[in-house]
Amino acid sequence: MTYASLTIEHDASPVGVITLNQPDTLNTFTSSMAEELHTALMEMEGDPAVRVVIIRSEGRAFCAGIDVNELEGQSPLEYRAWIGHMEQPFTDIAHMKTPVIAAVQGVAAANGMGLAVAADLTIAADNTRMGLTAINVGLNCVGPVLPVARVVGRKKAMELLLFGELIPAEELLRLGLVNRVVPQADLDKEARAWAEKLAQKSPLAVQIAKSSFYASEDMNYAQQFDFMNDAFARLCTADDAKEGVKAFFEKRAPKWKFR
Repeated sequence: MTYASLTIEHDASPVGVITLNQPDTLNTFTSSMAEELHTALMEMEGDPAVRVVIIRSEGRAFCAGIDVNELEGQSPLEYRAWIGHMEQPFTDIAHMKTPVIAAVQGVAAANGMGLAVAADLTIAADNTRMGLTAINVGLNCVGPVLPVARVVGRKKAMELLLFGELIPAEELLRLGLVNRVVPQADLDKEARAWAEKLAQKSPLAVQIAKSSFYASEDMNYAQQFDFMNDAFARLCTADDAKEGVKAFFEKRAPKWKFR
């Protein structure tokens, strides 16, 4: 597929890269970008050679939020369909077996913050600022706050939702909204190295770990253990698990068979 607002990169590496590529508009989320991002994620998910996906951006912002030019003149039902369409990539990531890393720099506002935090892992440049900023224009970020609340809890999520302030990188790290902060000049290199390292793990083990984690998230504590233990038992019968243990004892790199 040819993309207008994104670029896609997948060479001989097991890492696929999706780049938000509308720098003149600060990579503002439009309906077409949301559709293209959904398609690109599904394309990566369907490629057996891709073991990790990076979402990055061109320009001085990761994503400045939703394009407010699309707000005018819709009915409530149309607005409902429109905002669901805009947030589709958030749930796409959770449903994918392939892990997704967001490499964030500059401003990630509103839907941009939602995307950055909805990624399985997030690495941020030291110039990154994120915020649920829609409240400042009389709207709100009740969609993007959902992945944020799962990280920071109710009280902090409500503060971010109601005040709409941009949070600097070190505070994002302290709150657990990003996993790592690196110098801006090193972001792409560090994100790639991190993804390449993850891609060396057993693809089957990674995929089961990710899907089981999300599936168990809303279960009660005892149910979570039952669910996770079933997932672990299934993994133990797989060739990759047997190969990994054997390679450990033989002090060599494992040769994964799956995907």
